[in-house]
Amino acid sequence: MINHDNSMFGGVWPAMFSPVNANGELAPRELEKLIEMLISEGVDGLYLLGSTGQGFLFNEQQRKEIAALTLEINNKRLPVIVQVGALSTDESVRLAKHAAQHGADGISSVGPIYYAASAAMGIAHYTKIAGATDLPFFPYQIGNAIMNDEVVNKLMQIPNIMGLKLTTANLLDISSIHHKSAGVWKLFSGADELLCQAAMCGTAGAIGTTYNLAGSTCKYVRQEFLNGNVALGIEFMLYLQNLIEKIIPVIWSFFNKAMQLKYGITIGDPKAPLLAPALPWSDDEILAMVNGLDDFKNKVKSNL
Repeated sequence: MINHDNSMFGGVWPAMFSPVNANGELAPRELEKLIEMLISEGVDGLYLLGSTGQGFLFNEQQRKEIAALTLEINNKRLPVIVQVGALSTDESVRLAKHAAQHGADGISSVGPIYYAASAAMGIAHYTKIAGATDLPFFPYQIGNAIMNDEVVNKLMQIPNIMGLKLTTANLLDISSIHHKSAGVWKLFSGADELLCQAAMCGTAGAIGTTYNLAGSTCKYVRQEFLNGNVALGIEFMLYLQNLIEKIIPVIWSFFNKAMQLKYGITIGDPKAPLLAPALPWSDDEILAMVNGLDDFKNKVKSNL
């Protein structure tokens, strides 16, 4: 097995949008604008084709196209993890090999989907994906399977698994997995609303949707929190949690409009069956909500 440098796997990683046109097909120019913006914002890495990137709503060839173009545009400026999970293990393996061939720094995968995923099914699924390449592998927790000592130990025996992406609101689960893995794994939290809280439970970084919109601010606040500025972390997280609660019913419409207003990037309406409901706020109100995030970084720096 190749010994990889895992020091790059930490910090704040946007779960990237996959911009599409009116026909639901990749919009290459908007993808390029998004990548360049995220690099300029100083985020720590890019995570492709997860739920935010609507990976499961593109066919295999489209997923390969998005991954290849992103990796080409990025050109090794940031580390990139490609989410390769699919309905079948065989497709996941093909996507993993494609990501490796095009220069990805790591891969990730959801557990088995549609069919209820037992721990045994998830371990078999992950074993085949991990064996497809020599890339560092960061799978999700296995569906509803309990991540007990036995399951974690079996996952730790799979070559190339270097950590997990934990999209859970249960902080105890995160700290428990951190302890069970003896602190060896690099854990990423997947719930934006627990960015700072999850860091207290042993995560090395965070992967989430909001970091497309406010990546530099979220990175700044997380690091300030780890440096001891607890008051800032609390105030920011309360704002972010309230914002997320407000936008959940219209989340795709909100991010499409917010990205347009702040960065001039159109991510497009989501692919069916996802919906884009009408927004209850004016453009000015949306900008105020977005700017409220960046105010936390700006006001701290202005006090220095």
